[in-house]
Amino acid sequence: MSSVILWGPPGTGKTTIAELIASGTRRAFERLSAVTAGVKDVREVIERAQSRLTIDGRSTVVFIDEIHRFTTVQQDALLHAVETGLVSLVGATTENPAFSVNPALRSRSSVFALAPVAADEVVRVLRRAAGTEGIDVDDAALSTIGDRCTGDVRQALTALEVAAAVASGRTVGVEHAEAALSVAVSRLGRDDHYDVVSCFIKSMRASETDVALHWLARMLEAGEDPRFVARRMIIFASEDVGEADPTSLLVAVAAAEALDRVGLPEAGLNLAQAVVHLSRAPKSRAVTDAIGAALDDVRAGRTGAAPPSTASPPSWRPLGFDVPPRYRDADEDRGPVGPPEERRGVK
Repeated sequence: MSSVILWGPPGTGKTTIAELIASGTRRAFERLSAVTAGVKDVREVIERAQSRLTIDGRSTVVFIDEIHRFTTVQQDALLHAVETGLVSLVGATTENPAFSVNPALRSRSSVFALAPVAADEVVRVLRRAAGTEGIDVDDAALSTIGDRCTGDVRQALTALEVAAAVASGRTVGVEHAEAALSVAVSRLGRDDHYDVVSCFIKSMRASETDVALHWLARMLEAGEDPRFVARRMIIFASEDVGEADPTSLLVAVAAAEALDRVGLPEAGLNLAQAVVHLSRAPKSRAVTDAIGAALDDVRAGRTGAAPPSTASPPSWRPLGFDVPPRYRDADEDRGPVGPPEERRGVK
């Protein structure tokens, strides 16, 4: 069996798959947590695997939870054992392996992406767990937990356990499920942080006001820094709205200032008001395209000296140097003030 890396959100069965691999292949199973293990622990596991292979010919599966938390040095300690086949690595991560796992280790492993578990499958797991534990629960309560846990089976099982405790021996109803879910804390992972804010920006760009408000609520509820959200809206006001509605920049800046003065949760109203304004505003990328074209010119070397009519006169002037007037008369031609002749007329 080759080494594998399981990449997916929490509660999608990464640890369960690793244990099934170990039991299905009848190999020894070693577990490490990247949060607490160090290079010394990794080397001890490799030594035990070598001894096990030498004595009884039994190979080893090493499961590393949260492998993205391993440093490069810690991951390198595994490299030789994985390369020689001494151990089969099963790594679990909630972060993109392309950025969080050593390229040399990743190239020797198969990466499998796990999707969030569908709500009806979560309900099936909950129903089975309720039967095993002898918990009497309404179908409506199971559906509520399954829908609200967004594919995280572990969170769903925890919510069922809390709901049963709240019910105190009675049938678990929707009100108990709601009470259990109210104490659950939602957090965005590193990848989710960028994915959600991308959806937020694209929703405003598409003038989908309700969708944009949904993503705003997701970020605020997950504990996203509201100042980051406000900065993104200020950028959006110039990048995607621009001169089509110049007041959008004022609204975005005002929302950011209100956030600093008021704070959450009340400042959520200010942020929501800005989202509604930016979503409904007409869109124009003229400012973005214009400054982009100007920067392309400068970076391509299409520059020149400032025209004499606009340049500040030097403190030392050679003989015959006429100082251009700082201001012109009303009927006087002001002369060139723009870029060199070769760039005039270029858009």
